[in-house]
Amino acid sequence: MMSPNACWDNALALIRKSVGTQQYDKLFKPLVFESFDESQKILLVQVPSSDIVKELEAAYMDLLSKVSLESFGMYIRLAYRVMANRANNLPQNAQSKSTDTGVKAASRAHANQASVVSEATKPQDIDSQLNPHQTFKNYIEGKCNKLPRSVGQSIAEHPNNNQFNPMFIYGPSGCGKTHLINAIGVHAKQLYPQMRVLYISARLFQVQYTNAVLQNEVNDFINFYQTIDMLIVDDIQEWATATKTQDTFFHIFNHLFRNGKRIILASDRPPVDLKGMNDRLLTRFSCGLIAELEKPNVELCVAILNSKIRRDGLHIPEDVVHFIASTANGSVRDLQGVINSLLAYSVVYNCEVDMKLATRVIKRAVKIDDKPLTVDDIMDTVCTHFNVTTTAVNSKSRKRDLVIARQVSMYLAQKYTKMPASRIGKLVGNRDHSTVIHSCTQVEQKLKYDAAFRSELVSIENSFHLK
Repeated sequence: MMSPNACWDNALALIRKSVGTQQYDKLFKPLVFESFDESQKILLVQVPSSDIVKELEAAYMDLLSKVSLESFGMYIRLAYRVMANRANNLPQNAQSKSTDTGVKAASRAHANQASVVSEATKPQDIDSQLNPHQTFKNYIEGKCNKLPRSVGQSIAEHPNNNQFNPMFIYGPSGCGKTHLINAIGVHAKQLYPQMRVLYISARLFQVQYTNAVLQNEVNDFINFYQTIDMLIVDDIQEWATATKTQDTFFHIFNHLFRNGKRIILASDRPPVDLKGMNDRLLTRFSCGLIAELEKPNVELCVAILNSKIRRDGLHIPEDVVHFIASTANGSVRDLQGVINSLLAYSVVYNCEVDMKLATRVIKRAVKIDDKPLTVDDIMDTVCTHFNVTTTAVNSKSRKRDLVIARQVSMYLAQKYTKMPASRIGKLVGNRDHSTVIHSCTQVEQKLKYDAAFRSELVSIENSFHLK
């Protein structure tokens, strides 16, 4: 069985075949084997400068992981000892493959008080707490999220570029903040498996801190968070009155920021509106990029719904999709709830998803604003249902479809507003009160014997109730 030193030589030989001569001579040839801790699976190598460490960590961790597995027969973690002789401005002997020689070189440098030695041993990997299902692939882009989505993806792909650090994302509940910050973490972890990425809610962070205080382990708590490469904190507005938690996070933030680590924060409001938050924290929150996520418009809601529908294997008519999109109050969370409910109904009851079922589900899944209906609201809904224009309904035309739309508008206006018939007549076609009374009578009579008409009226009422 080969010695660890020989295994490392073999790993370097494999690397030489994978990278160009120039990169090998610059980054890998100076690496000097120092020791291997088999119990901890840590390989310690000497490097002449911290710049080499940064380049290796940024671009070659996957390659190092693969060749180490092939050479050592196990996954190992690299640790670096940066050796620089300040007095003579010369690197230590980087050609030596002997452990003894490397140690002697380090001892000489220490004796001359001219060495800078830093241990960059990677702590053991952690559970990132990311949701693997919330990715950029299923995060639909629209005008309301284009900037934060583009910047977030760039951060995930180039985490060592400190532009836009920290990234502060804010927006109302249900606009997709949690999905986006998860997608950043998931993408970064896919591209850089060695990176220590952690997603945590502000509330859980506060609970952990409180427990650390009770157990007298605050230093351990802070030290752990200072080892994170990409820290993602959700709902930080919940720290508004937690002064001690803010103070502790301030120290963690400073350490990560100074060391070029990524910080991503999400809140339901911008930093300027975070009342009760420490001023020095607010200053740091604002020094990177502040990106707003707006509620998705109907067009984006339709695209999100269609994506979820395809994923879940549902068949929902186009008019029902638009109906759901227009009544979900711009909330991605509400859209997800509606689709989940429709899926459950269709599977359990083996039924088609139609407007009637969608209306029933939305009443239970979406909080509807309780705003008083106006005649304009009613006319818009009626005209949309009958596929006619309000201009045509308000005209003197006696075409059958326009007469029906006009009569239904008057009937519903009388039912849902407190206006007198004369006022309704003025607003619907500039008719007199007798026309309104006649129209209401006609609609009431038709409801008694025409089941199809009754169904249409129910659909109309459900629609404008949910707007």
